[in-house]
Amino acid sequence: MVLAELPPTFLLVIAGLVGLLFGSFANVVIYRLPRGENLAYPASRCPACGAPIRAYHNVPVLGWLWLRGRAGCCKAPISPRYPAVELLGGLWSLAVMRVLVLDLPGDTALWRAGLVFAAYFALGIGLLCAVFIDLDHMLLPDSLTLGGAVLGLCSAPLRGIGVGDSLLGALIGYVVVWLLFVELYRLLRGVPGMGLGDAKLLALAGAWFGWPGVLFALLAGSVLGTLTALAALVARGRLEEPESVVREREELERALDELEGEERQQLADELAQDPLFAKPGSGFGQARLAFGPFLAVATLLYPFVGTHLIENYLLEARLMTSGWENAPALTGEAVAFSAGGTGLLDALPLYIYRHLIGMR
Repeated sequence: MVLAELPPTFLLVIAGLVGLLFGSFANVVIYRLPRGENLAYPASRCPACGAPIRAYHNVPVLGWLWLRGRAGCCKAPISPRYPAVELLGGLWSLAVMRVLVLDLPGDTALWRAGLVFAAYFALGIGLLCAVFIDLDHMLLPDSLTLGGAVLGLCSAPLRGIGVGDSLLGALIGYVVVWLLFVELYRLLRGVPGMGLGDAKLLALAGAWFGWPGVLFALLAGSVLGTLTALAALVARGRLEEPESVVREREELERALDELEGEERQQLADELAQDPLFAKPGSGFGQARLAFGPFLAVATLLYPFVGTHLIENYLLEARLMTSGWENAPALTGEAVAFSAGGTGLLDALPLYIYRHLIGMR
């Protein structure tokens, strides 16, 4: 059976439903994983009173709307983030099916199309969990970052990427953060500028999309992070740490005060290596903002827009090194490649660029 034998509308509906269901599961992961709780047991319970949540109250999005944002057991308010995460899971699933699966050749075997969907879908759900865990705890669990990197390496042939390119991309992604933003920053400022969780997350981007994915994730993530920080400063006047991070620091400080001698020194040395233990300064340059969510969002954007932006960048570099007289051939080659791969709309910027150059 091949992909073209199934109606696209049917596949999109199935994808949307699957995305909503796993978006609901993502809420469980976001809450339980950083707390070290079992993801499968016990069944979902109300965070306010601990009562089991009824199955029909747990229907993605609709359950929250039916309950009008309040728990059915104790009427405690339910954060709108719960349906938002479910919707994001559904939207990601629809995007993967529409752009990355339905654009495959019609004679693609259905099992292969299903594996492509499953791989990209798992990437999105995993990074969705990583985004909100990092926002809440400034923590990127290895099970999400390293697990996602392993999935990227294993699925590389399925997605048309060489295993060597995937492995090299993962290595470059990790080393860039570890060398420049951890070790070098530590030498210059006395504390690491980023955590190793960010290095593992960038390794994930490299494992999935090679070195161009690393470049795009780092640059686009930096832009998104800067704009978000500026917007937060304008709206609130400061960048605030998550409450869980503040509480954990206070608990560690109390534990440190209770120790004496070698135990105290050993714990103090360990905490000195943790960038979150030191309280952030008051200036903009010393404010603390979780960078993982922006790296994750940029990584998810790459298969949709990053490839074309990188192609444009490389084209401009070739034009600068080869000279304007070679522009028609180079841009024609790029337009043909883009139009053949993803459609004329994606090739339009290069098409316009080609004719503008031809008018010079």
